[in-house]
Amino acid sequence: MKEESYGVHEATSKIEADSKNAFENASKQFDAAARVLKLTPDQIAVIKEPRKIFEVLLPVRMDDGSIRTFKGYRVIHSTARGPAKGGVRFHPDVTLDEVKALAFWMTFKCAVVDIPMGGSKGGVIVDPSKLTLGELERLSRRYFADLIEVFGPDRDIPAPDVNTNPQVMAWFMDTYSMHFCNFEPAVVTGKPLELGGSKGRTAATAQGIVYCLEEALKNLDMRIQGATVAIQGFGNVGSNTAKILHGLGAKIVGISDISGAYWEDDGLNASDMFSYALLRKTLTGYGAKAGVRQLDDPRKLLEADVDVLVPAALENQITVANAERVKARILAEGANGPTTFEADRILDKRHVFVIPDILCNAGGVTVSYLEWVQNRMGYYWSEERINEDLKNIMIRAFQAVLETSKTYNVNMRVAAFIIGIQRVLRASELRGLYA
Repeated sequence: MKEESYGVHEATSKIEADSKNAFENASKQFDAAARVLKLTPDQIAVIKEPRKIFEVLLPVRMDDGSIRTFKGYRVIHSTARGPAKGGVRFHPDVTLDEVKALAFWMTFKCAVVDIPMGGSKGGVIVDPSKLTLGELERLSRRYFADLIEVFGPDRDIPAPDVNTNPQVMAWFMDTYSMHFCNFEPAVVTGKPLELGGSKGRTAATAQGIVYCLEEALKNLDMRIQGATVAIQGFGNVGSNTAKILHGLGAKIVGISDISGAYWEDDGLNASDMFSYALLRKTLTGYGAKAGVRQLDDPRKLLEADVDVLVPAALENQITVANAERVKARILAEGANGPTTFEADRILDKRHVFVIPDILCNAGGVTVSYLEWVQNRMGYYWSEERINEDLKNIMIRAFQAVLETSKTYNVNMRVAAFIIGIQRVLRASELRGLYA
């Protein structure tokens, strides 16, 4: 299923300072923590900017015999702590700036949960819904083949992202394996189980969000049972988050996807919506089927009076245009970069407890790391073992960020970046410069 998003209110000239530039937003987040740590210019220079940027033009033969070209990107932000790790998204709105920001966040996400990997990201400018299965396969293989020297189990390891899935990862892996004449499952993660994928990977990001959310609720003397929740985005992350929280007794009152926003004061049947969307790819028609009310403006879901808001779509959903109207007590960032830097400051002043993306949605890359470890060993664990490891890693990371926020008297996002920066910087300084 896709990760969908809705646009935010159009910004007026008065609020143009609220940056929509993803990498600029990421840089401001970094700078806020760097000031607290009093980093030197040399230290910043070594770890802030991406190390490698690749842009490729991908010719693909279409089913009608014509040739179309697509633009693709791969950005490696850092390999200081280990091989680069990051997904590949297929979306018509992919930009180099976005991919740079996502690679940047991956570096510090891996560092926050303390897995030995760096950060990367990739993307292709394409609407995959307009491709046939054969065309999608040829595009996927062309992308991987054109960047074959970039990827590798000890260099850069892709994973699924927006509009890519285990099947695309299988094509990636096969392209690499055929090129080097060996079977190399560790070159990608998020693969089908039959090709070395890990149990628990599909719901890993959502499960990690839930583990963080449980800790946040405890910290605020709240309980997950009966807590009201609104979730923006009903792709893999949003749908699994809704399903897990529903099973734990939370009241999911609002859910949105590309078809609209659905609302029920007494709680939606998230499990039923999960099954419905799994078959149809979206929630289109669900309101009429289930007698559920749809909001006139899906963007209002972000302003709902709920205990927990989970933005699980794309970047820049909470800005200065709507941050003042966010009523949730806890904001659990399921998406990457859903909150702009300026909006973050507003939420902070209003005492909204934000679980930042580089912590909150790190469950996916954590289980991807566990999949990579299993691939390297050739030995595979039970789902119970995977979830136990994931829970321990996420809770340990959450508590470290919470303690850092108290020590430095900063919010959770700055605290997460403080931890991530310290770990990446220490690794870089220990390695030194190869002259």
